[in-house]
Amino acid sequence: MDRSQALKRISELRDLIEYHNRRYYQLDDPEISDHEYDRLMRELMELEERYPDIDRTASPTQRVGATPLEKFSTVTHLTPMLSLGNAFSEEEVADFDERLRRLLGEKADLDFVAEPKIDGVAINLVFEKGIFIVGCTRGDGFTGEDVTQNLRTIRTLPLKMKPLDRKRFPDRIEIRGEVYLEKDAFRRLNERRAEQGESPFANPRNAAAGSLRQLDPRITAKRPLNIFCYGAGIIQGMSFSTHWDVLRALQEWGFPTNPDIRHVRDIQGCIAYYHHVESAREKLPYEIDGIVLKVNSLSLQDRLGMVS
Repeated sequence: MDRSQALKRISELRDLIEYHNRRYYQLDDPEISDHEYDRLMRELMELEERYPDIDRTASPTQRVGATPLEKFSTVTHLTPMLSLGNAFSEEEVADFDERLRRLLGEKADLDFVAEPKIDGVAINLVFEKGIFIVGCTRGDGFTGEDVTQNLRTIRTLPLKMKPLDRKRFPDRIEIRGEVYLEKDAFRRLNERRAEQGESPFANPRNAAAGSLRQLDPRITAKRPLNIFCYGAGIIQGMSFSTHWDVLRALQEWGFPTNPDIRHVRDIQGCIAYYHHVESAREKLPYEIDGIVLKVNSLSLQDRLGMVS
């Protein structure tokens, strides 16, 4: 397409993405899949890169998420909950590995943590001296909605951490997790709603979001919400070398972590993990919309985050 056609398409894509942002983040009623949304975002990013002189200040590519709802009070995350990059092919995953090695040195010893990407609601939990203080949604990545009382109704979420050896707790820690409904629980919930003359939820993600954002926690308590914890933001008073060590500590502290997470030695192991999850996807008890790959070394994560 020529420049005039590209400018028109950029404008269309920006409006379309903002529309779907509102459906997803504010109304919890998405009309397209995450995969389709990612395709739109990628097309916009590619066009903007092709025409770098175009003003991007108001483009959805320049922000992490969308404005939180105003029904709840807001909480600022101690460290941002940033969005993930996307890869749609094995070649792009290999390119990711090559970029890491260019930044860190060809002989860098890179291992990874691979996990299913649960299709639920991302949340941030703050514990101080082992006690659950506040929990909020991801929101725009920097500020989320305070849903502490609703999170307290999730039976699998501990409100007090079990100590490690020598009764150790972090002074303060942000624990990242995903609130979701298992497939069978979602089916039973919709059956009950049909019996009561209520409209069914479109999918487990919508059901989890709608349940977590009830103003009355007694309603949330009746919903079969579950949670997996998959990482940490700020950690004060303790230190860890690897993401895998953080996951093991979360388990020891009593937090539910996904048993399908794996520690893999290289990028080929990541690709093999992808094929394994792809073949097992229909048998998983929860919905997923991809897998997540993370550099295991926390010091390397910090270095990479500063430059890329």
